[in-house]
This record gives sequence, C-alpha cells and structure tokens, in this order.
Amino acid sequence: MKKRLLSVMMTAAMTMGLFTGCGNSDNGEADTKDVEIQAATEDSSSKGVLRVGMECAYAPFNWTQETEDVSNGEKAVPIYGTSYYAYGYDVMMAQKIADALGWDLEIHKVEWDSIGLAMDSGQYDCIIAGMGKTPEREAAYAFTEPYYYRDNCVTVKKGSGLEDIKKLSEFEGKNVTVTTQLGTGWVSLTDQIPDVTLGANYETTAECFMAVSNGVADVALIDLPTSESAAMTNGDLVVIVLDEDDTFDDPTGMTNVCIATRKDDTEFRDQIQSVLDSIGWNDKAAMDEMMSEAIKVQPAANN
Repeated sequence: MKKRLLSVMMTAAMTMGLFTGCGNSDNGEADTKDVEIQAATEDSSSKGVLRVGMECAYAPFNWTQETEDVSNGEKAVPIYGTSYYAYGYDVMMAQKIADALGWDLEIHKVEWDSIGLAMDSGQYDCIIAGMGKTPEREAAYAFTEPYYYRDNCVTVKKGSGLEDIKKLSEFEGKNVTVTTQLGTGWVSLTDQIPDVTLGANYETTAECFMAVSNGVADVALIDLPTSESAAMTNGDLVVIVLDEDDTFDDPTGMTNVCIATRKDDTEFRDQIQSVLDSIGWNDKAAMDEMMSEAIKVQPAANN
C-alpha cells in the first residue's frame, strides 16, 4: 500500500507532516525538504497520491474519453477502476497540484448527487469538479479559494425567437420553460426568469442542452464555458450572455468554483491552498486561458 505524505508547500513556518487518508493508505513521516527535491529522490512506492472525485461528465470542466491521447499533446489521466481516461479543466488543475506536491494523481468518477457522500466515506480526499462554493456546501465541506470564476448564462434554441434577448427582464411575457442540472445552485436561480415555468431538471448538463435542442425546454440555465462547449457541436443551440446590469442575482456562490475537502480536513485543504498560492493561481486571465484550452481540446463526443 502506498504511503500518503502530507507535504507543506512553500512556507518555512510549516514542517512536513502526515497525511492520513481514508481507504488503502499507510502513515509515513516526511522531512522538511522542498517537495520538488523530495519528488525527485523518492521512488514511486513512497509517493503520496492525490485522490480526486469528479463526474467525468461535465465538459469542459471534466469529461471521459476512451484513450489517453489529447490533441494538444498532453495525456489524459486514467479513471480509477476503469479502462477509460479523464481530462478537462479540473483534471488539468488536479495535475498541477499533484505535480507541485510530487504526488501521483488518481481520478475517481462519481455521480454528482453522491459526490460529497463518496468523499466523506473515504473513496477519495478532495473534490475538483466545477463545484460552486455555496453557503449550504460550506456547512458540509471545507473549501479552498476559487480556482475558477465562471459566469452564468442561458442557452436557447436557434429559431425560437429568443436569440436576441440581452436582459433578464426581456423574458417577461415569453412564458418560457427552464431547465438546469439537479443538485446545483442554478436550481435556486431559475425562478428569477420572469413568467417562467419550471421544467424537469436533469442529472447532467448534456441532458439539459438536449432538452432545449429537442424543444422540451426553452431555456437552459448553466455556466458560460459549459454552454459554449455544448454549442460548439450542436448547431441548434445559441448561448446568451445577459447584460451584467440585468442578469441573475447569484447569492449562492455558483460563480466561485472551489476545491472541497472533508469538513474536518482543514489541514489538507490548507495544503492545497498553499499550492494554489505558490503557483499564483488567483489570476483570472490564467484561469480563462486554461479554460479556453480545455474547450479547444475537448473531444466532439463530449460537447
């Protein structure tokens, strides 16, 4: 079994500690060497493992593909317990963190509605899955600062007569039916659309976009990168970015995409945050650049 090491990033005030994970992990002590030196001198049997949970079905944040090949020359990461691979913005972020720690990366695929329960049960140790830091989730998990800031938008069907809408108030009198993903903060925003009918919500964003394409719903309320990604290969879809002066009031925090750990695992949360700080991952321009790359390399099957 692999030892799980708690390395402290980029700060002299902290010493190398002990990472106690759930599941198949041993305890081991680490010295105070810089993690890059440690990674170079330790063999793979003594490396830590960054165990991450995600849907692997939320492109461009994360998706599943059949091979490890990515069009930009990078390699997708094997999905634990399967013959498939995961890639996307979240995988790219997880790999940056694992590399900085000198750890291996292990991706676990999980349904969204059980992603927190699976972490609490010890299947993995953090969630990097496009998760917004909402007040309800903060009561259950420990969160880092955002590793991505996303905008909310609406997607409509081409030819629906809704394509030219620029303000939320312009939906008044349209009597549209809206859909979004189950178990997300977007559900609480849907009733901000004037004269709206709440339609069925779905397990995945792909199903939401399909509902609009098929005429089952008039509007899908999802984030901008996911909507843009879907519209790349589905000519039926039109993405509308609403005027910032007349858009959704989002007290849920869905725009702040953060990494979650177990509620009592604040030491590990702080360790991940120290990595984000050390690589300067608070620059929105850098975040947007990596998201653009994720959208560009996404396989057509995941759009």
